[in-house]
Amino acid sequence: MSKTIVELKNVYKKYDDGFTALKNISFKLQEGEFYTLLGPSGCGKTTILQSIAGFTEVTSGQVLFDGKEINDIPANKRQLNTVFQDYALFPNMNVFDNVAFGLVVHNAKKDEIQTRVHDALKMVQLEQYATREISELSGGQQQRIAIARAIVNRPKVLLLDEPLSALDAKLRKDMQYELRELQQNLGITFLFVTHDQEEALAMSDEIFVMNKGEILQKGSPVDIYDEPINHFVADFIGESNIIPGKMVADYQVAFLGHQFECADAGMRPNEPVEVVIRPEDLVITTPEKGKLQVKVDTQLFRGDYYEILAYDEAGNEWLIHSTNASTDDAIIGLTFGPDDMHIMRYNETEAKFNHRLESYEE
Repeated sequence: MSKTIVELKNVYKKYDDGFTALKNISFKLQEGEFYTLLGPSGCGKTTILQSIAGFTEVTSGQVLFDGKEINDIPANKRQLNTVFQDYALFPNMNVFDNVAFGLVVHNAKKDEIQTRVHDALKMVQLEQYATREISELSGGQQQRIAIARAIVNRPKVLLLDEPLSALDAKLRKDMQYELRELQQNLGITFLFVTHDQEEALAMSDEIFVMNKGEILQKGSPVDIYDEPINHFVADFIGESNIIPGKMVADYQVAFLGHQFECADAGMRPNEPVEVVIRPEDLVITTPEKGKLQVKVDTQLFRGDYYEILAYDEAGNEWLIHSTNASTDDAIIGLTFGPDDMHIMRYNETEAKFNHRLESYEE
């Protein structure tokens, strides 16, 4: 059975100007798992990371490490390390000295420093770069050196604050694989902060989706993607078509003047709902065979699929991912199955969704 290594209990963070960055945050992190805090800028995810690291003092609530409260323990006494967005490497030191810095500060023996630095550099596949200057490294290499410096102290938890954001798209994707493999090889807990949905879905064992200082939903990448709890999560995680409708009865939903079989139940008869259909779950067919008819507005070629924007007669926008091209202004049919729809209660989501644009502006 997995052991809880980090726990937050009812954590609040309020600033002197009255702004509340964290609102009643509670969660547990198990040993050896990869967790991600995901949300737009200003949602509080970095504040959580800093609260665990000891760089930010919480206003109320408990931060526990290995079952013991660490609220009053300084950052340098906590058994965890942080990899920052800008890597925070020392430009006046070479690679070896950067990685060895923490061991030197803790007065480790010379032989131990040599062994552990070599092992850390080998783990990130840069052992041959020990004598290089930091200025001679690429962005991806600097990122790996920052990770080596963090793991050389053998922390129980590694905190990563958007460490891939400065990399180009291809290198960023390559580093996702490397980070995931590194975490599995080390067997330690990773807590990763990002606003990139694809990054979170690709790397995580569990995701915490945040907005406005709150955790809106937590679960596996599959659960978060397939079963979003509300409008914000559905819209923020991947791309979605979200259409208002009503739940006629168990496994029957109505929208756009039609009734469809769905996979959801347990709601009130005729309860207002929102229907979520992912773009990749829509299949283009002829207008006669489609469950819905839409008019194509524009399309973009994305390499392995076409991204098609269309509108129905009610003016609702539909985003479609298809391997087949369409024609601008063409009338096409769309078909989908019961499992391709996810039904969300409308009234539970409306207030939080209204704050979405404000969150992006922070």
